[in-house]
Amino acid sequence: MTDISQACRAVLDQADPIAKVKAARRAARDWRMGRLDWAFAAPMPDRPARTDRPPLLPPSQLPRRGRAGSPRGRIAMLHALAHIEYVAIDLAFDLVGRFAAAFPRHFVDRWIMIGAEEAMHFVLLERRLNAYGAHYGDLPAHDGLWEAAEATAADPMARLAVVPMVLEARALDVTPSLVSRFEAAGDDRSGRVLRRIADDEINHVAAGVDWFRFLCERERIDCAQNWQTQVRRHFRGTVKPPFNDSSRTKAGLTKEMMAGVAAPCDLSHTAQVAEGGAIPDRG
Repeated sequence: MTDISQACRAVLDQADPIAKVKAARRAARDWRMGRLDWAFAAPMPDRPARTDRPPLLPPSQLPRRGRAGSPRGRIAMLHALAHIEYVAIDLAFDLVGRFAAAFPRHFVDRWIMIGAEEAMHFVLLERRLNAYGAHYGDLPAHDGLWEAAEATAADPMARLAVVPMVLEARALDVTPSLVSRFEAAGDDRSGRVLRRIADDEINHVAAGVDWFRFLCERERIDCAQNWQTQVRRHFRGTVKPPFNDSSRTKAGLTKEMMAGVAAPCDLSHTAQVAEGGAIPDRG
C-alpha cells in the first residue's frame, strides 16, 4: 500500500499543473478512504517539479500589472493569483510529507484537505483566465513562496510561522480590495471566485495558527512571543499593514500578536494596493 509521504511526493513530482491538481485530489481522496499508510518512506524533494512556464523572475524584474479596470490588468492579477495557488498546492503537500510524522494523524486530515482546496482554487482561477483568452504560464512569476519553504525546510515551527501565518495571511488583507476592483470593472464572476477563495484562506491560516500553537503548548513556550521570534528569525521581508483585522482575528492572528511584528504603515504601499498594482504575493 502507498504511504502518505509517497502520495505527497507524487504531487510534488508533477510539473504539469493539471497533473498536479489530479494528483492532489487523488491523494486527498485516498487518505480520506483509508488507502494510504501512516508511514513516511519517501523524502520530499528540495524543489517541486516545474515546467518552463511561467518563467520565474526576481520580483524586481516582473513587469508592472495594469489596473484592474483593463482586461490586461485583470489577466495579470488573475495570473499572479493562479501562480500563488499553484505553489500553495505544493506547500500543503510538502508540509504533510516533510513534517506530519511529528504530529497527530488529524494534522494530515486538515492539511491534505487544504492541499485539495488549493488545487480547486487554482482550477477556478485558471478558468477565469481562460474566459479572457489566457492561460496559466502566459506571464512571468516569481518564486518567493517556495523560497520561504526552502528556508524553513528543517523546522515545522518555522514553516508554520512563516508560510501560513505570514505569507498566506497576506491574502486576507488585500483580497477585499481586489474583489472590489473586479466588480467595479464588471467582472462579478472573478469577484465571486476571489470571495470564495478568501473564505477558505481564513481556515488555511487558522490551521497554521492552531498547529503552531500545538507545538508551542507541547514545548511549554508562549505562542505569541515565539511566533514573533520565529518571524524575525526566518522571514526576510516585513509584515506590512494595513491589515484585515476581522479576517485575521477569525484565523487566530490577534492584534496583540500582530503588534510585535508589524512594520509601520507604508502609505505608498497602501495606495498601490488600492490601485490594483499589488496583490497577495505571499513572498
